[in-house]
Amino acid sequence: MTAISETKFSFPGQTGYYRGKVRDVYSFDNLNGESRLVMIASDRISAFDVVLPRPIPYKGQVLNQTAEHFLRATADIVPNWLLAVPDPNVSIGLKCQPYAVEMVVRGYLAGHAWRQYRAGYRVLCGVTLPEGLKENDRLPQPIITPTTKAHEGHDEDISREEILARGIVPEAEYVQLETYALALFARGTEMAASRGLILVDTKYEFGNRDGQIYLIDEVHTPDSSRYFYADVYAENLEKDQPQKQLSKEFVREWLIANGFQGKDGQTVPEMSDEWIGQISSRYIELYETVTGKTFVPAEGGDPLNRIDAAIRKALG
Repeated sequence: MTAISETKFSFPGQTGYYRGKVRDVYSFDNLNGESRLVMIASDRISAFDVVLPRPIPYKGQVLNQTAEHFLRATADIVPNWLLAVPDPNVSIGLKCQPYAVEMVVRGYLAGHAWRQYRAGYRVLCGVTLPEGLKENDRLPQPIITPTTKAHEGHDEDISREEILARGIVPEAEYVQLETYALALFARGTEMAASRGLILVDTKYEFGNRDGQIYLIDEVHTPDSSRYFYADVYAENLEKDQPQKQLSKEFVREWLIANGFQGKDGQTVPEMSDEWIGQISSRYIELYETVTGKTFVPAEGGDPLNRIDAAIRKALG
């Protein structure tokens, strides 16, 4: 299995390139008279805002095709950036000006929220949490806990009040982002339930193009979302047992158990071939479980040659 660590293409008319934690993004400011982005989902994997040293086979394909599935299923709620998917690892869409915050929606007390709660904090991003909760409890209603969007380093929790006070997002637009985020979470919850899953938490990114808000980047993927299996949720909660889940939280837990949380001076533990294979299998499991579709590995020899050819054909 050949994994895609990075891409370094040069396309006709290309005006920019940006390497994210996972995606390589190519900009085109005048493609048939419009600004477009070509977004390639690599097989890089990040945790605690650090890109881990080894890529995961098929992870990029899983992310790209999962995102496509949910972008098309939520287009009636909010316009999104996606125009075409010419390759299993590639999406082409509208270039938008991203908002500098990510809208994190939480329906349950898990992950980062639980770690903060366990440490004694009862206010998360300006939202007051009730006393007496335990890990993985369902919250009284979904809450929005925004984070800043960092190009480098760690995203940071931020409150609604601070976003507005600092003028990071105009109030009217922020109110619309909240409305969209909660509506998307409701749709994601319904879709997850139809697959025997619980959508625990997720993040949404939005951009603006000509005064119109668009949903951008990935949606309801294993990198941006956490799912529990519904059939064992109540029993595990009652017995204080870990939830059976679909997300990359298992990668974070492995890193924590091996002494790494992205802090200064810490070293990423060695990732064996066996562990890489397990991560790959978990990502494929998530795709098939969440979408109900059979995962078909991309074919065509060298993946970089395949991707390059697909993009050039799509760009004309």
